[in-house]
Amino acid sequence: MDLHELLGARRVLQAPMAGGASTPALVHAVDGAGGLGSLAAGYLSVEALAERISGVRGLGTDVFGVNVFVPSGAPAPVSVLDGYRRDLAAESVRHGAEVGPSTYDDDAWDAKIDLLVGSPVSVVSFTFGCPSTKVLERLRDAGSATVVTATTVEEARTAVARGADGVCVQGVEAGGHRATFDPARGDDRPLLSLLPEVVGAVEVPVIAAGGIMTEEDVAAALTSGATAVQLGTAFLRCPESGAQPAHKAALADPSFTGTSLTRAFTGRPARGLTNRFMTEHPDAPAAYPEVHHMTKPLRAAAARAGDTGGMALWAGTGFRRARELPAADLVAALREAAVSSGGPRPT
Repeated sequence: MDLHELLGARRVLQAPMAGGASTPALVHAVDGAGGLGSLAAGYLSVEALAERISGVRGLGTDVFGVNVFVPSGAPAPVSVLDGYRRDLAAESVRHGAEVGPSTYDDDAWDAKIDLLVGSPVSVVSFTFGCPSTKVLERLRDAGSATVVTATTVEEARTAVARGADGVCVQGVEAGGHRATFDPARGDDRPLLSLLPEVVGAVEVPVIAAGGIMTEEDVAAALTSGATAVQLGTAFLRCPESGAQPAHKAALADPSFTGTSLTRAFTGRPARGLTNRFMTEHPDAPAAYPEVHHMTKPLRAAAARAGDTGGMALWAGTGFRRARELPAADLVAALREAAVSSGGPRPT
C-alpha cells in the first residue's frame, strides 16, 4: 500500500483507541465517508483481533488500519507493585472487585505481527516504540504501509531509519496514552510546536495528532506541514463509538472541567478527564502493563456501576468540543476543511 497515495485521498484518520472505542462499525463509517479508520490491537487477544478485522471486512470495508502496542520496558519490582496493590484496596472495597494480577506481558506481540502478515491490512501503525527493521519489512512485503507514532524528533528519525513508511506526530494534547518510546524522555510540547520540526526532519508523510477536534484544527495542522490528521476524542461521542455510555456523557458533563496526564490506571502516562481515581492515586508507579492488569477489574466494575470517578475517561484537551453526531457527518465536515487547506477534492 502506497502511503503517500492513501493519505492524499484520505486526509482525515480515526485514531485507533484501545479499550473498545474503535469498533468495526466506526471504522466502516469513517471509510464510507472517505476517511481512514483503524482498529486497536492493544489489550485484545489474537483471536479477538482477528474477529474484529473480519468484522470490518464483513461490513464491506477493505481499506483500514490496525494499531499495535510495541513491547517496552522491563518488569517492575515486586515491592513496588505490592505497594500499589495496597493503595488500591479502597477501590476494591468500593465496587466489590478484586485487584487484578500484576502481570507483565508483551500483549501477544509476535502472534499479532504474524496475524497481520498472514492477513494484511492497508496500514499497520505502532505505539510505545518502533519495531525492528525486520518486522517493518515483513509487513511491507505483505502489502501493508507502516506508521510509527512519535513524540519527539529523535523518535521520528529512528522510525524512518528503520524503514517506517510514515510518522504520526502526537502532541501533548492527545487523549489516551502518550506514545513516547521512553516515558522518562518524552517531549511534552503542543502539536503545533512539535509538528513543523518533525516535518523538517524526515522525508516521509507526517500525520498530525493531538487536540484536533474541529475544522479549524484540521486546517492549522495541514498548513503546518502535516500530510493528514488523526482524531480520537472527536469520535468518542459518535453513535458508532464503543466508548461506555458514562464515558460519552462525561465528555459533555460540566462537572468535568479539564484533563490530566496520569499513570494511575495503566502505569504509563495517559491523558483523561480529571476524576477521583486520578487525584487519589497521584504517585502510581511507572509499571506498564502491570498496573493496567491490576486496575482492569476495578475499572470494569466502575463502568458497570456508572461511576465516572473510577473509570479511565480517556480524552484529549479539546474534549469539550466533541460532537454527538454520526461519524460519517464528522468526517465529511473535516474533509471539507482539509480541502480548503490544500489537497485533493473529496471523491
